[in-house]
Amino acid sequence: MSARSLNKVLLIGNLTRDPELRYTPSGTAVCTFGLATNRSWTPTDGGERQEETEYHRVVAWSKLAEICAQLLYKGRKVFVEGRMQTRKWTTQEGTERETTEVVIDNMIALGAPKGGNNNDDMDYAPSEYMAPPAAVTPVPTAEETVESIVETPKKAKKSDAKAEDIADDIPF
Repeated sequence: MSARSLNKVLLIGNLTRDPELRYTPSGTAVCTFGLATNRSWTPTDGGERQEETEYHRVVAWSKLAEICAQLLYKGRKVFVEGRMQTRKWTTQEGTERETTEVVIDNMIALGAPKGGNNNDDMDYAPSEYMAPPAAVTPVPTAEETVESIVETPKKAKKSDAKAEDIADDIPF
């Protein structure tokens, strides 16, 4: 019996190059692109803030590959979800090669679409293939939530009064 394990990768970063879309001999789409993620920290001894960039090779297959090729471009911020995979192969010259990549099964393009307004305020805006803003129900702020809790008893009293008025009109 094998032990349970998990191979899950979640990344938010910027594309380091334009996506490259190819097709296998059987006609399956495969898209590859580079993704850069940043990490910053302050050392415990109080030194200067440090920053590190990690580069990832990302691969998408089938319909997701075609969507990535259409929506993504160098510099665009993207969320990807998938799994780590290491492949080994031999080049035409006979050299052994190995690469580790993130094979994705989910992608959300963030920021402005190609040719759109690409300012920093748009870093986490949903991409153009998500529901339009009119179809999204706004989430109440903390103040609105508190106001609705405070006003609830008042509304209940008003509705109770209306219920009594209606009860007088019922013949039984």
